Amino acid sequence: MLYPNFEPFPHLTTDRLILRKLEIEDAPEVFVQRSDPTINKFIKRESAKNIEEAKEWILKVLNNEKNNESITWVICLKGETKSIGTICLWNIERVLDKAEVGYSLHFNYFGKGLMNEALMKVVNYGFEEMKLKRIDAYTNKDNTASLKLLQKNKFFRNLEFENDYENKDELEYNTIHTRLHSSKF
Repeated sequence: MLYPNFEPFPHLTTDRLILRKLEIEDAPEVFVQRSDPTINKFIKRESAKNIEEAKEWILKVLNNEKNNESITWVICLKGETKSIGTICLWNIERVLDKAEVGYSLHFNYFGKGLMNEALMKVVNYGFEEMKLKRIDAYTNKDNTASLKLLQKNKFFRNLEFENDYENKDELEYNTIHTRLHSSKF
């Protein structure tokens, strides 16, 4: 059984990125991430209407981290502090030793391999530090970039889980992909 502890917060680095703790000062960038139609084209969620809604979301995320229920990193280019995206491990199921990964990137940074760097680092953190046995990703059927990213990172479409999944409405637009701890890079 998992007992995640996100204190102290685990800052992560890659060749080009720093993954740091989300802060209330990130609200302007979070607002863009949660409201821009290009970024949210494949995400079925209510768009943020203003900075206050972005701040509310940040406070919710920080509370979940405090309670060790999820962890969210802000993605920044090395040498900069401005958020260009987020990546998280959430929907943690302690008994099953699994979590779901979620990610979002500002459209100015699409197609540069940055999310691949972030995903590799977060998957490694999930397996090696949190001791997860499984990480799932739910992605829109039409989001070819995300599907390629998951495939590149050894996620497979989990048809067995999809068949047993209770929320069939969600499967009208999403597919579920899984990476097991035994799937090494």
